[in-house]
Amino acid sequence: MSDYRFITYELLDEGTIARITLNRPRYRNAQNRGLLVELDEAMLRAEADDTVRVVILTGNGMTFSSGHDMGTPERATERAEGPDQHPTFQTNGATRRSAEKRILQEWHYYYQNSLRWRNLRKITICSVRGPVHAAGLTFAWSCDLIVGAEGTTFSDPVGTRLGMCGVEYFAHPWEFGLRRTKELMLTGGDVSIEEARRIGMVSQIYPADELAERTLDYAREIALRPTMTALMIKEAVNQTQDNMGFYNSLQACFSLHQINHAHWAEIHGGRVAHATVEDGAVEWRKRPSSANPDQDDSPPPGEPSGQAAGAGVARPAEAGR
Repeated sequence: MSDYRFITYELLDEGTIARITLNRPRYRNAQNRGLLVELDEAMLRAEADDTVRVVILTGNGMTFSSGHDMGTPERATERAEGPDQHPTFQTNGATRRSAEKRILQEWHYYYQNSLRWRNLRKITICSVRGPVHAAGLTFAWSCDLIVGAEGTTFSDPVGTRLGMCGVEYFAHPWEFGLRRTKELMLTGGDVSIEEARRIGMVSQIYPADELAERTLDYAREIALRPTMTALMIKEAVNQTQDNMGFYNSLQACFSLHQINHAHWAEIHGGRVAHATVEDGAVEWRKRPSSANPDQDDSPPPGEPSGQAAGAGVARPAEAGR
């Protein structure tokens, strides 16, 4: 089923459907570097396989993804010098300094990978549940279609919690709308899955206990389309969106994101590249992650999620974003 550590990869229906599952449920599928690299490899693997017609991206456990990993043991290990360091912390700008290092690393592993998945030569379906936070949105938005379980919510709280203008793949105005994006970023609010469907972001809503099977049925229907037809439909829509300015908007907002980082890094002497509580950011690191992969760590309605500010768990104070 899997040749990976942080995801699983399955071929279903005689290989016509590939299902990729984020597999860090203990940390609500927070996106450490190992997971990001494995997901990119799996996406390209499905793209290269001519038998695959549809790719499903989903998550193990109660939450699809809580965003960037900001403090798990694996995150610390893969970044530290030594035999267990992830090789990407020696390449793609990782040995440079300051803003240059951050720009190059985030360009490759937070931004360009998502854009590459958005343009994958296969139809992709993201199947979500639980609170989908920050960079979890990036995963969902890079897919052609989004389906989800009842009760799912979407948010990018990095504005209120980290003093940032959004995640690196800033598709927010295109997905939420202009003024709704401003409101969500300024208040840290949520979009319900019902609202997401009304505005066209989500295609289908399923009962939580039927999500996996109903998503698979949905993928089977789409897999019936001729591959050329499916690709041309995808390209017609994506190229229309790009001609409306989508790609240039992403490029500009990635640069703004880096200016935002540089602002906080300068204020904090390079110690952290985001706002702190002392700067007016909302405190969010309140709850430890559950060791039970089947336990929903999300807070009661109306209470901020204790561990996700574009992240799965609290980050060490000295770590960079």
